[in-house]
Amino acid sequence: MNTLLLIKALHIFFMVAWFAGIFYLPRLFVYHAMTEERSNSAMLKIMERRLLFFVTPFAVLTGVFGIALMHIYGIEWVKLSIWLHIKLKLVLLLYVYHGYCFKLLADFKHDRNKRSDRFYRIFNELPVLILLAIVILAVMKPSF
Repeated sequence: MNTLLLIKALHIFFMVAWFAGIFYLPRLFVYHAMTEERSNSAMLKIMERRLLFFVTPFAVLTGVFGIALMHIYGIEWVKLSIWLHIKLKLVLLLYVYHGYCFKLLADFKHDRNKRSDRFYRIFNELPVLILLAIVILAVMKPSF
C-alpha cells in the first residue's frame, strides 16, 4: 500500500471531520445567543461542549497527518513551497479560531456571553473563507 496516499487520505478525512464541527459549533452559538429559555440554554450548553470536545481530536489528527506529509515530502520541498507557507499560516489561524471556540464555550457555560447572534453568524463564516483559500492553495500550488 502506498504510505503517502494513505497518510494524505487520513489527513483529508480528519480535516473534513474537523470542519464539520467547526462549521456547526458557531451555528449552535447563534441559537444560544438568541435563546432566552433556560431549558434551551442548558441543552445548547451540552451540545456545544460535546461537539467541541468531539472534534478537537480531529483537529489534532489533521495536524499530525499534515506534519507526516511534510516529513515524507522532505524539508527541501517544505522550504521551497511558498504556497505551503501561506497554507500553514491559514491553518494556524484555524487552530487559533478553534481555541477561541473554547473561550466562547466557557462564556456560554457561565452565562457570560455578551455577543449577539449577528456576531456568531459572521464568526461562522470565517472558517468557510479560510477553507476556500486553503483548498485553492493545496490544489493549485501556485508559484509566487
